[in-house]
Amino acid sequence: MEPKSVNPTRRPQREAKKKAVAALCEQQRKRKRVPLGEITNDVNTNANANANDVVLPTQKKRNVSTSSNSDGTPVPEKLEKFEDPQLCETYVSDIYDYLRNMEVDSSKRPLCDYIQKVQRDVNASMRGVLVDWLVEVAEEYKLVSDTLYFSVSYIDRFLSLNDLTRQKLQLLGVASMLVASKYEEIKPPEVEDFCYITDNTYSKEEVLTMEADILKSLKFELGGPTIKTFLRHVCFIDYVSLYVEWYYCFCIVAHISFSFSVCRRFITKVGLEGVDASELQFEFLCSYLAELSLLDYNCVKFLPSMVAASVVFLARFMLSPKTHPWNSAIYEFTRYKPADLKECVLNIHDLYLGRKGGSLQAVRDKYKQHKFKCVATTPSPPEISLSFFEFRGADP
Repeated sequence: MEPKSVNPTRRPQREAKKKAVAALCEQQRKRKRVPLGEITNDVNTNANANANDVVLPTQKKRNVSTSSNSDGTPVPEKLEKFEDPQLCETYVSDIYDYLRNMEVDSSKRPLCDYIQKVQRDVNASMRGVLVDWLVEVAEEYKLVSDTLYFSVSYIDRFLSLNDLTRQKLQLLGVASMLVASKYEEIKPPEVEDFCYITDNTYSKEEVLTMEADILKSLKFELGGPTIKTFLRHVCFIDYVSLYVEWYYCFCIVAHISFSFSVCRRFITKVGLEGVDASELQFEFLCSYLAELSLLDYNCVKFLPSMVAASVVFLARFMLSPKTHPWNSAIYEFTRYKPADLKECVLNIHDLYLGRKGGSLQAVRDKYKQHKFKCVATTPSPPEISLSFFEFRGADP
């Protein structure tokens, strides 16, 4: 039986293929790595992604170098909101609903009365001093604002479960900020940095032990929406509220249902002009009021979304005291009526005027800086008219 004929070109083809693969691999090794900030949104999203990843796109943007105006002031995040996946026209309402559901999860919420029920040595005043000091620490190490909000959240949640002595309260503070830094920052401070900031009151081993205790108490559930998470959404709606009002009125006249996805397409078509100084002032004022709320133990009982909505209400009132601070656009998005926010708004207003927490100066000093438009010096009427807590723009 004659042997089968062998194709004389097969071996050269195999060798050529191997060389081509080797060359491609070498090219891949030499190719410059693409930074995370340049990755575009792909429609083929991983279906098994963790639900908490909903907050990651904004976190990524914050950590990448941000632009600034000619005077050095940071540009508000609103300018980039139209490309923010969290505000995708198809999913914006669903994402907000998801965040609202997450914030009421009892496993991620502190007790509203933990100082009375759990703590025997720590009181509300001590907590305020600790949070005020953590604001300074966050400024010292240039941490993103979300790190501060998560730090305070971890402190409240830990104290809701564990009785602590006042001698270890500062240790809890730095360990909570260490955990939050690892969760939020690209390059978090080292453990030694947090020991140093306490004037070496605590050793590295003590900080690491407290870190482990925090993680165990929180069952490693570190994510979740904060005041800052909701504030970004509500500030965006405030920014485009005029356009939303137009569309809302059109829906009423045309007897059609209000849709944020359609509304957003309308806004994108119309286009928006650049943010002026007053818009900068508004966003910084909201951030200032939100950080003031962290100081007050009485604000622990309010949901983050309610605090964010109250902050926007109060900031709008302070910048335009004779105009009703609420409108249909913000109501449709937040689903809060002014009457719902009354207690929280008055609480934060007292903080702003120094009627409460007047001795805590770190947040106030921070927002007296020119890079924040000195919003801590913004004048405010001493009282808010009760008529502003009545809302006739919508009949829910």
